[in-house]
Amino acid sequence: MAGTLEIKNIRCSYGRETIVDNFSLDFSDATLNCLLGPSGCGKTTVLRAIAGFEPIQAGEIILDGRVISSRGMTVPPEQRGIGMVFQDYALFPHLSVADNVSFGLHKSGKTEKRRIAEEMLELVGLEDYLDRYPHELSGGQQQRVAVARALAPHPPLILMDEPFSNLDVDLRERLVLDIREVLRQRQTTTLFVTHDQGEAFIIGEHVGVMHNGCIMQWDLPYNLYHEPCNRFVADFIGQGRLIEGVLAGPESVNTSLGLLKGNCAYAWPKDTRVDVLLRPDDVLLDVEGGVDCLITDRHFKGAQIMYTLRTPHGDELLSLMPSHLDINAGQKVRVGIDAEHLVMFRQ
Repeated sequence: MAGTLEIKNIRCSYGRETIVDNFSLDFSDATLNCLLGPSGCGKTTVLRAIAGFEPIQAGEIILDGRVISSRGMTVPPEQRGIGMVFQDYALFPHLSVADNVSFGLHKSGKTEKRRIAEEMLELVGLEDYLDRYPHELSGGQQQRVAVARALAPHPPLILMDEPFSNLDVDLRERLVLDIREVLRQRQTTTLFVTHDQGEAFIIGEHVGVMHNGCIMQWDLPYNLYHEPCNRFVADFIGQGRLIEGVLAGPESVNTSLGLLKGNCAYAWPKDTRVDVLLRPDDVLLDVEGGVDCLITDRHFKGAQIMYTLRTPHGDELLSLMPSHLDINAGQKVRVGIDAEHLVMFRQ
């Protein structure tokens, strides 16, 4: 059973400090959703309020039409039926893997608990580890067990609080892909919290970028990258650099790199001064008729190289190119811009 969550104008405070204010969000059955933001932005506080670990001072939290939090009323966590996956796994060291997975199945008999544990562990690829103990597992395996335990009672909603942050980079990416597939198979509504945009883009069908207790933009990952709604989102999502420009028309701007055109129309008056966001994939090297720029640095990434460039006007650009185009720092190269999604901010 997948769940529908509605968060209506909630406020959460610690003492006199307000962490989250006038926060609203809603999503429906079987969707994978993510809150993304820097440390201290309030994303974990929102998750804890949904789980029932934090009271709210205003607003409502509604799960499948039932109010589970409001001012002065908090349904206890154990009565919400929400699955939770923690950053530190929170497995019971004295229980076997099977018993950890079946721990929340209070109404099931011993045989049924074992059957469900076997089913859940097969789902996460650990069917041969039923009788092991947590200390006998790797960090990635422990996290899979934690996910299996959260899924076992068929909750309407699963909350995941930076569950992969303690793992190394390669293992984290593989595990995120595997867990995403498990959640899709089970059609489990999920809210995932992270500060890592790579994780957010892999697992989140919709992603909310948070800042100072508010959602700046709730959107598809593609739109967050190509159509950020403000400077914070543009800076936090992906890499890029801003250069100055003057609006020449609704879809074009004059810059030190020439006239740039895109497919986004802006309603500002002609000659409005703007800052233009250029992503590394917008900046092309070795372009006939381009502008001479100096390569000041390069970062080899295997299949690609990230180049840092300085324009004749002193602006800095980034360019991500296939690594067979091998150019050394200190060389000059002709640079052109291919920015279909032309993102500008008024100065």
